[in-house]
Amino acid sequence: MKIVIPGGSGLIGTLLADSFCESGDDVVVLSRCPQMGNWKSVKWDGKSLGNWQHEIDGADIVINLAGSSVNCRYNKRNRDEIMNSRIDSTRVIGEAIQQAQNPPKIWLQSSTATIYSHRYDDANDEATGILGGEEVNVPETWRFSIDVAKKWEQAAKEVEVPGTRKVFMRTAVVMHPEANSAFNILYVMVRRGLGGKNGDGRQYVSWIHGHDFLQAVRFLIDHPLEGPINIAAPNPLPNREFMQHFREAVGVKLGLPATNRMLELAAILLRTETELILKSRRVVPGKLQNAGFEFQYPEWKSAVRDLVQFAG
Repeated sequence: MKIVIPGGSGLIGTLLADSFCESGDDVVVLSRCPQMGNWKSVKWDGKSLGNWQHEIDGADIVINLAGSSVNCRYNKRNRDEIMNSRIDSTRVIGEAIQQAQNPPKIWLQSSTATIYSHRYDDANDEATGILGGEEVNVPETWRFSIDVAKKWEQAAKEVEVPGTRKVFMRTAVVMHPEANSAFNILYVMVRRGLGGKNGDGRQYVSWIHGHDFLQAVRFLIDHPLEGPINIAAPNPLPNREFMQHFREAVGVKLGLPATNRMLELAAILLRTETELILKSRRVVPGKLQNAGFEFQYPEWKSAVRDLVQFAG
């Protein structure tokens, strides 16, 4: 297969590109700063058509991951970049597919599990989950993230591509032991004795092991699913338990807890937002499981034990 991955130079894109290359597929990564790798890398600006669109014509699959990092402070400049980078890239990918003489059969469009409401009660699946934005007493920055997710999906929905199946991948945090990954950052904190609960510890953590993420993407390619798909392990758990299992896997007995105020101060210093830690994301993969997908790591306790073996 020929697989084109716009915005594929980050952690998730590299995971996918490596996996498909190992399977013998023809992989093309579209990037603002092309890099050498096992795959072909082509320059694009993420917002306008150009020579790169010839890679779309004749491709089997497009996996659009393009979008600026959300690991930053949500000032106006960063908000504009986060929003525009996602909307512009999605629209121009749609245009390239529309203009292709031989368009791809599948368009996997990146989205996020953050689109769901901050809640502690029932889990959010695709059929009954509550989209966020109307919660009471949550930070305004959380509403911004939800607005981004909704407009991101809407930009793809508005593109008419009759011959291409569209999937919106509402992905939870992908846990993979690479440098600067979410897992690696948490691992270092736990090792240093900072692996206690965050806030009150009640907020649910939705996650997925990197292996299961790769297999889920392949499953979506091979099965006729479409529309929003939650890519998350089936057993999200409260932050308190999440960090406890993390400490046990690392072999650390105690971890200092962090209050909301402490986390806010740390977020300012680290130029990020507390939403990444404090929002309750209780997301479950309804469509994947109903279609027969089996997780190798459905429970965080076994997943973190596996991941710790490869952490550095």
